[in-house]
Amino acid sequence: MQGVVDLEEQTLEQLKQMLKVKVDKVEEHGEELVVYVPKDQVAKAIGAGGCVARAAELVVKRKLTIKESTG
Repeated sequence: MQGVVDLEEQTLEQLKQMLKVKVDKVEEHGEELVVYVPKDQVAKAIGAGGCVARAAELVVKRKLTIKESTG
């Protein structure tokens, strides 16, 4: 997967399974992970009231930011 910087394969797989969307790339910014997903799947990745993203944060023990993929 392109754009993954020093991210454990296990953590990446956990993100994919929990968010249930196509993950285009993940960037590390300190303790935060920025997860890029297709435009039409951003809402699904975040979940109602942020519940999906928050649950994923608890599992991977890192703050997540979900962003729309460009290009």
